[in-house]
Amino acid sequence: QVQLVESGGGLVQAGGSLRLSCAASGRTFSIVTVGWFRQAPGKEREFVAACTRSSTFKYYGDSVKGRFTISRDNAKNSVFLQMNSLKPEDTAVYYCAADPRSGYDAATGYQYWGQGTQVTVSS
Repeated sequence: QVQLVESGGGLVQAGGSLRLSCAASGRTFSIVTVGWFRQAPGKEREFVAACTRSSTFKYYGDSVKGRFTISRDNAKNSVFLQMNSLKPEDTAVYYCAADPRSGYDAATGYQYWGQGTQVTVSS
């Protein structure tokens, strides 16, 4: 079992930065892939980024490549999402997820989810 709690969301102006954190509990956290997804009102949940257990591989959605960076600290059971050059279209609830059954970019594959944190980017 893995429990996830996100934090760090808020209101920021376009061009600004935010750093999201996800605190995990559960002894299996360090051996699973973790990911970030987001969901805007009326839209499907969208893949943002994923990181394998040793940070060997990192993956990003096309809309955030070059602006967002995922990282993790297994010793602290944490995963982070550094978001730079934010745009109004980045506005969404951001979710931390862990342990996909297969692949890394399909929300349906992840077993564990946090409650989400709101990110709002004003123009």
